[in-house]
Amino acid sequence: MKLENRTQLELLREKCKESVAKEPCRVLVCGGTGCLAGGSQKIYERFQELSKDVKAVEVEFGPEIAHKAEETAHKKSGCHGFCEMGPLVRIEPYNYLYIHVKLEDCEEIFKKTILKGEPIERLMYTTEGVVYPTQEEIPFYAKQTRLVLKNCGHIAAEDIEDAIAVGAYESLEKALFEMTPEAIIQEIKDAKLRGRGGAGFHAGTKWKQVAEQEEKTRYVVCNGDEGDPGAFMDRSVMEGDPHRMIEGMMIAAYAVGAQNGYIYVRAEYPLAIRRLRIAIQQAEEYGLLGDNILGTDFSFHLHINKGAGAFVCGEGSALTASIEGKRGMPRQRPPRTVEKGLWAKPTVLNNVETYANVPMIIKNGAEWYSGIGTPDSPGTKAFALTGNVNNTGLIEVPMGITLRDVIFDIGGGIANGKKFKAVQIGGPSGACLTEENLDHNMDFDSLKAIGAIIGSGGLVVMDEDNCMVEVARFFMNFTQRESCGKCVPCREGTKRMLETLERIIAGNGKMEDLDLLRELADMISNSALCGLGKTAPKPVISALKAFPEEFEEHIKEKKCRTGICSALVSYVIDPEKCKGCSKCARNCPVDAISGEIKSPFVIDTEKCIKCGTCMENCNFGAIYTA
Repeated sequence: MKLENRTQLELLREKCKESVAKEPCRVLVCGGTGCLAGGSQKIYERFQELSKDVKAVEVEFGPEIAHKAEETAHKKSGCHGFCEMGPLVRIEPYNYLYIHVKLEDCEEIFKKTILKGEPIERLMYTTEGVVYPTQEEIPFYAKQTRLVLKNCGHIAAEDIEDAIAVGAYESLEKALFEMTPEAIIQEIKDAKLRGRGGAGFHAGTKWKQVAEQEEKTRYVVCNGDEGDPGAFMDRSVMEGDPHRMIEGMMIAAYAVGAQNGYIYVRAEYPLAIRRLRIAIQQAEEYGLLGDNILGTDFSFHLHINKGAGAFVCGEGSALTASIEGKRGMPRQRPPRTVEKGLWAKPTVLNNVETYANVPMIIKNGAEWYSGIGTPDSPGTKAFALTGNVNNTGLIEVPMGITLRDVIFDIGGGIANGKKFKAVQIGGPSGACLTEENLDHNMDFDSLKAIGAIIGSGGLVVMDEDNCMVEVARFFMNFTQRESCGKCVPCREGTKRMLETLERIIAGNGKMEDLDLLRELADMISNSALCGLGKTAPKPVISALKAFPEEFEEHIKEKKCRTGICSALVSYVIDPEKCKGCSKCARNCPVDAISGEIKSPFVIDTEKCIKCGTCMENCNFGAIYTA
């Protein structure tokens, strides 16, 4: 059905809402990448099988329940966010959220909950003896403000009618029929929407600059590359609510006078690519994409480009070069992307989350949006909360929230009762924050004031067992490998920083190496070609500033307090605890352990390769690191 005018869209919306309202029960099986990896596809298929056997249900429960089974809607949703607890299944209208669901649980869920509405407490989230029956009551969700992620996990990810039922394309309709392009840009400016991809540049200003260019061929580009380690915010939107992002791109295109848009997605996101393709095809079939949309003069065509997984292609000019078929490398500016971007034409370039904010700003107004977050950083921000925290997953919180609220309230505190040590915010371009920063506001300007950035939204929590020298080496290794090599400061500077860190970790460091790291970082920050190169040293310098004693300990004492840097660790057998069973000696791959049965064994430190096999095999806790 191709929609030819506004009235037809409104009629379709009412039809979709009525269809959802008639469903006696909705089974939303998480179909995000994480849950699919845990077996949620088979769980989804099993629920469908159980519902199809209507005769068996009628025999056991009667015709009324059999009818309910037949009318039950089974949906494969996107990511629910609570990744630590997957596979996840949400049952509506009860809003039960079942965690760690296994294939063998499906029949019980079907008979008790889907058919009779009875809860199954053993499958519900429980902490400190408290059972949380509904998803909204769980502290992980209750303390969030989910706006961009509102529909993720609550609608069928591959069904445009499910999206339309909850408001998809309402804002596009308003933009096309009730607003001018100038009014749209002003609304985005008044809302102070800032780019969620890292730099935090004002989206409305960018759109206005593109709209004012003399060149009339313009493009709208979406950055779905998301190359930060541990980040999956954009991926979850593309997988779980693709129409929200598409609608945001369409509104941007109408505002700046663009007729073509490109979504740049890394090839490592096959599910996101597949669902985007489905969403685009469905939108085209309904006439929401293509020529003369809803009978207006506005035409817009959307294309998908797969990236090869280069971190540098998250930088604007490198991304547009990659779409053009060139090697993804940044170029010197000016000219800027808004002047000469894709194919040297004026280009609006924002990331997935930024576009996903646009429909609700147009629908609810700039004043509403400005009431969330902080005055200069309004709205919410999605974060990927990972690392040594009890509740890992995808969260969305108001700008200005503190790290303490995120880690200890939403995240449930540090895992295994360990002590909080640090959090890496902003990925490889970000910084390491410590306990003294826990009550600092998380917004663009507040973080910038302490030398950190929000970045795309990665939050990696670390506990007392993390070695900060190794953390610095990890991020520098990533950045060095991902350097495009175009400019000498980044290509050679990051390599020398990595070599210096590896030397320190190997036990060959000197105190002057710390000065060398600072000098190299200063040189790279001030002379690298692109923003990614300029921020590459941040994780190293912030870790060195916050934990100088660990770096000095590695150099002066040749010791790693956490035992992570194997070259600086010695394995020792405690003679008081050793039972002389010889298990450690029998499993040592280099015969570095000797002794007599029923007498304490000893480790030859010259032969020991520090593999840790002896400690793993000791049943008496007699082996420790020093």
